[in-house]
Parts: sequence; structure tokens; C-alpha cells
Amino acid sequence: QVQLVESGGGLVQAGGSLRLSCAASGRAFRTYVMGWFRQAPGKEREFVAAINWFGGITVYADSVKGRFTISRDTAKNTVYLQMNSLKPDDTADYFCNAGVASQRPGPYWGQGTQVTVSS
Repeated sequence: QVQLVESGGGLVQAGGSLRLSCAASGRAFRTYVMGWFRQAPGKEREFVAAINWFGGITVYADSVKGRFTISRDTAKNTVYLQMNSLKPDDTADYFCNAGVASQRPGPYWGQGTQVTVSS
């Protein structure tokens, strides 16, 4: 079992920045590819970015490339999502996930954190 706890959401103006954090714990969590997904009101949950613990290899959705950066701190067992140049379309609940494969979510989810970007 893997436990994930997100933090860092909030309200920001368009063009601003936020950093989300996901603290991981539990059994063998470092064997999982970690990722972020988001779900806007009335829309399906979508892939945002992913990273593996050991090599730090990253993958991004086209909609966030060049604006968002996913990273991990192995000493703190934490994955981050730095979000810059935020747009109103980035408004959503953001979820940390463990077990990402081919931009599809794995079995472990955090509780989510809300991000609201005002125009």
C-alpha cells in the first residue's frame, strides 16, 4: 500500500505560479512511476506529468510543456509540480498518483488539491 498526501494548491492570478507537493510513503513506493493528474469541473481526469524515482525521467502532457516542471526529492520522498505561466484553463483539482504507465494512472491516489487560476 502506498500513501500520498498533496499540498500547495490555492488561488492565483493568470500568469502566476504555484508549486504542488506530494509526500509518498508506504511499501515499495519508489518502485512506482509518480505522476500528476487533474480534473476540471465537468471534464474527465487527464494526465499532466510523470517522473520515475531513480532516473528522474519526465513526461509531460502537451498542454503543460514548457510551463510545468515535475521533480522529485528522494531524501524527502516528495514529488513536486512547479506550475508557471498559469492560465484559467489550468483550473482543476490536481491529484498525485503512483503507478503511472503510458500516461494512465496507477492504483494509488492522493486526496487532491484545488488550483484556481483567475483571469
